[in-house]
Amino acid sequence: METVMTKPVVITDMKKKASDILLAISWRELANNYFHKSASWLYHKMDGIDGNGGKGGFTPDEAEQLRGALVDLSNRIRRVADTI
Repeated sequence: METVMTKPVVITDMKKKASDILLAISWRELANNYFHKSASWLYHKMDGIDGNGGKGGFTPDEAEQLRGALVDLSNRIRRVADTI
């Protein structure tokens, strides 16, 4: 039996993908409320680095969690806008 080592899939261009909203939302609040992690953890992920300065980024599961957080946040914003 042969063991094959595969590199994990990591998304490193999230900051580029989110460039339109980078200054519009609180990434600290998003990190705390949706990931239960620190702001620096999320900033490192967004920048595509790990905590030690090496290559890093979002796993597919983390990217999906971020997508869900942004969808939830957009729904909350829409509800507030609808009450105005």
